Amino acid sequence: MKALVLTEYNHLEMKDVPTPQISDNEVLIRVKACSICGSDVHGYDGSSGRRIPPVIMGHEAAGIIEETGSAVMKFKKGDRVTFNSSLYCGDCFYCRRGEQNMCESGKVFGVACADYKLDGAMAEYVKIPEHVLYPVPDNVTFEQAALAEPLSIALHAVGRAAIKINDTAVVFGVGTIGIMMLKLLKISSANRIIAVDIDDSKLDNAKKLGADLVLNSKNCNVLEEILAYTNGRGADLCFEAVGIPSTTNMCLDCLRKNGTAVLVGNVTPEFNLAISKAVFKELRIIGSYACTTEYATSLDLIASGKIEVDDVVSKAAPLEEGNEWFHKLHDEPAGLVKVILLP
Repeated sequence: MKALVLTEYNHLEMKDVPTPQISDNEVLIRVKACSICGSDVHGYDGSSGRRIPPVIMGHEAAGIIEETGSAVMKFKKGDRVTFNSSLYCGDCFYCRRGEQNMCESGKVFGVACADYKLDGAMAEYVKIPEHVLYPVPDNVTFEQAALAEPLSIALHAVGRAAIKINDTAVVFGVGTIGIMMLKLLKISSANRIIAVDIDDSKLDNAKKLGADLVLNSKNCNVLEEILAYTNGRGADLCFEAVGIPSTTNMCLDCLRKNGTAVLVGNVTPEFNLAISKAVFKELRIIGSYACTTEYATSLDLIASGKIEVDDVVSKAAPLEEGNEWFHKLHDEPAGLVKVILLP
């Protein structure tokens, strides 16, 4: 089969590789759409350490079942499917509690790190175990189904926040996950939503999608603006979708006393955090990783039209153009949100 392979950092090649051989509990999917995640871009340049070449990346995908293993019972050839990007065992302490994102042997498709390698979906075919598959509703396109993955991550993060009626929420970073969180906040009980970024085109998009206030942190004092907007108290909730020191600390600064920060971004693995900000203001700092049971809900939200995902797609391009689009997302990201590759 043809696959887009990260052969070395900052370089992808279309190569002929063996078609995956499925086991009894797996299906072989002919990939119809696979979007590029921000984590793929950070893997592309080697900065994350989680895409060690050679590897086939891609974990936000959908397609058609081409072949089923002998033990597969709920799906058949020809079914339209997507899949949870995290491969969990289903039987460990955490999985039995419904905390599949904390699985003791969890892996992510399209990742190659020191602990494991699991090729992903930037290829003609990918093999997936039945227990992480989801049927795609008839009125949902493959491109839309591929975006159920980032929507599920945003849904998990918003669900962690315990939003109250009339809350003011701030989203730091309005790329794909940030925009998805903004959309979910719009149909929640939150009253006012503030978007913060350094890209005016992304902020313009956030405004169009319902943000009540947009702030470019390069051009204004974000803390002063948010305090003025909230009668000097600060926001009830802040969602950090960037993962760098400056935005994480800004997130804590902008919260009111007893406010809640949900940290989703994960670019800089370690940095200094002024713990006194959390102690003296009694802040709740919550991490949010991947998703648990939100995948089916994400597909339902897309199918019902309650959440629109087409408007986050900047480009749908042939898989053969993958290296070009990775380069653009890495070096010229202004104005780009989500790029979907079509094998």
